[in-house]
Amino acid sequence: MASSTISCNATDLIPAAAEFICARFETVSGKFTDAAYAIDNTYLLFSAYLVFSMQLGFAMLCAGSVRAKNTMNIMLTNVIDAAAGGLFYYLFGFAFAYGAPSNGFIGKHFFGMSDFPKPTFDYPFFLYQWTFAIAAAGITSGSIAERTQFVAYLIYSSFLTGLVYPIVSHWFWSSDGWASPARSDNLLFQSGVIDFAGSGVVHMVGGIAGLWGALIEGPRIGRFEQRSKPLTLRGHSATLVVLGTSFYGQWSAVGRTAVTTTLAGCTAALTTLFGKRLIDGYWNVTDVCNGLLGGFAAITSGCSVVEPWAAVICGFVAAWVLMGFNKLADKLRFDDPLEAAQLHGGCGAWGIIFTGLFADKTYVSEIYGGDPNRPFGLLMGGGGSCLRRTYVTMGTLFFVLHKLKLLRIPSEDEVAGMDPTSHGGLAYMYTEEEIKNGIMVRGVGREDDHVHGHVGVL
Repeated sequence: MASSTISCNATDLIPAAAEFICARFETVSGKFTDAAYAIDNTYLLFSAYLVFSMQLGFAMLCAGSVRAKNTMNIMLTNVIDAAAGGLFYYLFGFAFAYGAPSNGFIGKHFFGMSDFPKPTFDYPFFLYQWTFAIAAAGITSGSIAERTQFVAYLIYSSFLTGLVYPIVSHWFWSSDGWASPARSDNLLFQSGVIDFAGSGVVHMVGGIAGLWGALIEGPRIGRFEQRSKPLTLRGHSATLVVLGTSFYGQWSAVGRTAVTTTLAGCTAALTTLFGKRLIDGYWNVTDVCNGLLGGFAAITSGCSVVEPWAAVICGFVAAWVLMGFNKLADKLRFDDPLEAAQLHGGCGAWGIIFTGLFADKTYVSEIYGGDPNRPFGLLMGGGGSCLRRTYVTMGTLFFVLHKLKLLRIPSEDEVAGMDPTSHGGLAYMYTEEEIKNGIMVRGVGREDDHVHGHVGVL
């Protein structure tokens, strides 16, 4: 009777062993892939939480920078950024920004997150990008604070997070964007526009939108009524400004990017401290906080591709850009309660230019790959695209709201404060005697020859 026997020779054993070992390798490799995917998404979620904490920071910064009678209003606008921004970014914004495959101008997939997630990105990626969208809207709220109708804020915030910001972010951050450094071919200037964390995409967009809003609305009542020097309508809480700056300065940065971001902010803060001392003759904590944020706004474009010493230069110049634009704003009678247009628009524009001047070849290749000989350093271009897009869209929107009388609040409401006239009460408790003496109606002035004449406190 013929019977089959198990062979023990090498010829039969090697294929079986190879098959067994390869199967085990595939299993282990799959587990490593799953672990890497989980780690990547966990890190992305953590980063999203850090960036979202900037919203808390900006709420405190805004609240401290306005007069007490407008505190509830400015806090509510920051809450609405997250709420309206979340819905509109879900419906339209994410699709316009990252709806690949698409053309270089605008995305065209994932409306309402349909056909999502994809192997290339999952839900944490959406959350992360949403936090940047609402940050841009929050910047604009500072420029038009203390005088804007709430319905106008609802309209503009939804428009900015659902349409304007997503299209700009598509240009620079999507792999399909016409100016993206991550494109596989046809790179702008053979390199693309390097904006790692948003000097142009976030800060310039929010700052330019705020510039338009403040220009069309005009200054607050009393800001420029003095013929010689402007009246400084000082915010009511330096404590909230400092706390807000601490939160707002958080970024999801690691390694070299964390170091360059920190150095730029520190340098800008110290430069502003001594610069304002030389110019105005005093040490002012709110000016230093704004200088710190100006350094952050400038370095975010190139934080991943520059050396630490270059970040020091970035912060130093950013401080003078901010102080220069603030002087220009006073000369032109431009009123921005938080200096948001000067800080985010001006310093953000400097950040794009700075990256074009100081990007290091090694770091550019490490971060963006592709051609190892792609241009670096001088003349990498790109900042004007954010400028033109935001100028046209947000300028038109604010002009239409102005013509429809939906933009600015009545003068009597502005004098009384938006909290008691629009939001059902005050953020703080005041005695009847304080209210009777006008503490919520007019600013308490004092002479300050070193600054701008009279200073409105409340």
